[in-house]
Amino acid sequence: MQIPFLKTPDKALISTTQDLLPVVDVVDGIVIYKNGGAAQIMESTSLNFGLLSEIEQRAVIASYAGLLNSFNFPVQIVVRTQKKNISNYMNFLDITQKKIKNEKLFQIMNDYKNFIVDAIKKKNVLSKKFYIVIPFTPYELGMGKSLISSIRTNPKNPLPFPKSYVVRKAKIALYPKRDHIIRQAGRLNIELKPLSNEDLIRLFYNTFNPEVPIKEKSVFD
Repeated sequence: MQIPFLKTPDKALISTTQDLLPVVDVVDGIVIYKNGGAAQIMESTSLNFGLLSEIEQRAVIASYAGLLNSFNFPVQIVVRTQKKNISNYMNFLDITQKKIKNEKLFQIMNDYKNFIVDAIKKKNVLSKKFYIVIPFTPYELGMGKSLISSIRTNPKNPLPFPKSYVVRKAKIALYPKRDHIIRQAGRLNIELKPLSNEDLIRLFYNTFNPEVPIKEKSVFD
């Protein structure tokens, strides 16, 4: 039996991550998708529910229920968990400890450093960030299923409409929803920050390139 000879491709693989992403551009804090859709992303602060009194917890639950019941449009909640590198923080503690003249304070700092090291050995240090995503579908542009299907089968095809038109329609649809969610979240003492172009680019880059160069790693990121 003759075994077929497997050859390596004649053409090199030149596809980049950007070619595989559904995002075509970021304009005025709006993520524009290749199919004509869009989205606005907001970063949320957190709330330590366990530290609240019983009355405050009930108020938060009622406000959260009101927030959910007020939605008449789709919303995505994304939780991003990352391992934290605290080497810079430990270096900061070492430098600070060398400046301490009081012997008791010096020992307290040393005990604190040992506590941090022991805690890291037992459990990874994680950071969590919360995002609210408001989608804008290509159907809201008045596109039919046939047009959307043709775009999906041809990823190199440009946007179905001029980018300025897509951005304008997306803003008209997304901004009222954004303002509504921000007001409702304020009742929970939660602040929502719409991400800027730079924030969005950094978010997408770090999502697909999780390994940060050593020089840029910091516990305060």
